[in-house]
Amino acid sequence: SPPQFVSVEELMETAKGVTNMVLAHEIVVNGGFQIKPAELPENSLEKRVRDIVHKAFWDCLEAQLKEDPPSYDHAIKLVGEIKEALLSFLLPGHTRLRNQITEALDLELIKQEAENGALDISKLAEFIIGMMGTLCAPARDEEIKKLKEIHEIVPLFRAIFSVLDMMKVDMANFAVSSIRPHLMQQSVEYERKKFQELYEKQPNSLAFVTEWLQGAADDLRAKLPPAVGDAAASSSRTPSLCPLAVQNHAYLKLLRWNHLQKPFPETVLMDQTRFQEMQLELDQLILIGAVLLVTFNAAGTALSGLPGFTDKLKTATRVLLTGLHLPSFNLAEALATVSEKVCAEVNGCLSQHGFTPFTLEKEAVLKGQIQALANPDNSICKLIDSRTQTFLESYLASGYQKSIPAIPGGLGPIQRELEEIAVKYIRLVNYNKMVFSPYYDAVLSNILNKEGTARLQGTLEDH
Repeated sequence: SPPQFVSVEELMETAKGVTNMVLAHEIVVNGGFQIKPAELPENSLEKRVRDIVHKAFWDCLEAQLKEDPPSYDHAIKLVGEIKEALLSFLLPGHTRLRNQITEALDLELIKQEAENGALDISKLAEFIIGMMGTLCAPARDEEIKKLKEIHEIVPLFRAIFSVLDMMKVDMANFAVSSIRPHLMQQSVEYERKKFQELYEKQPNSLAFVTEWLQGAADDLRAKLPPAVGDAAASSSRTPSLCPLAVQNHAYLKLLRWNHLQKPFPETVLMDQTRFQEMQLELDQLILIGAVLLVTFNAAGTALSGLPGFTDKLKTATRVLLTGLHLPSFNLAEALATVSEKVCAEVNGCLSQHGFTPFTLEKEAVLKGQIQALANPDNSICKLIDSRTQTFLESYLASGYQKSIPAIPGGLGPIQRELEEIAVKYIRLVNYNKMVFSPYYDAVLSNILNKEGTARLQGTLEDH
């Protein structure tokens, strides 16, 4: 179809819609989402300009307060800003606190006191700090305590604004956690609506989704037992693919995606980074699991039950495999170092608990087995990978049930880490299904109906 041209206004509106959708999506799927204060890069032009402007402002305030008599113009403006900030932290039911702030920080009255030389800045600061202590999160109690130890007016005002900025971030994060349950209900409809708008403007918006689901269907079709006997009879007996099974297998394929060579499906594009991170975590975990499996096979049951030893090996191996996916990473060298470290830890632990340490020959065998894990066709790695996929597939098939499936044999040492990844993965997949299931159903219906028609056509032509 010919390209459709859009106006700048339409483009800006779309960009705004996408930004809002991405933010809502992030809040819903990321349980740890938090707003963080903006920090300008060190030595950047923006930071230098900001620091110069701030210094000029505080220098001006200090100069005004040192005049005889002192000038309070800047100070009163700051009190007004502090008053607005304190009022912004209040909830609708905080009537008493609202009245206290409005009364104590009455700017007209403060101006009159300043003109008559009766303004007590320290008393105002004391009230402000007390009110901040009432309204702040417990995590900020230490900062409030430090404010009470500052006695010079200018440094005190600077510190007050710094803590108020922290409180604003705390308040924003509290609001995020409060709206998350409500946002979950609305975000599904919102994302689906936005995607539908995109789909209506660009009907080929499901091209990569179709390719992705077709690939999953082809994979599962290849695993079906071959048809035997009479063509017509066997065709009718050939089991048809379950749409849900195809969809679940498609989600598993996202954890083995070639991100450099293959476009990511449109409906999971917002979560591409998350899937990629989980893919990297799983790859490293599979290697760690393989190292532990060959180690405990060599050491027997003597060490596997010792508290803390498995975690010690895991930590050491994980550190040595850091950067596994960087082009410069040398897996063979890293595993050689891992094998040395593992043998040292195993021998140390065996000796400590009264067992016989490995002989040099047994050490050489274990080191060889660990170093052999660098081979992409290594049977131990393939076994751990296969069982990991089986575990994730079982979890997907269990739908929205809360319980986690049993861990397959051999994965016990990495169970905790695998379950942590699985929980993140399933949360992401289930949310994606809620948003895009109507599109998946339509695409899969088309794919599977075509396959069924093709099989029937082939049967008719054979007769």
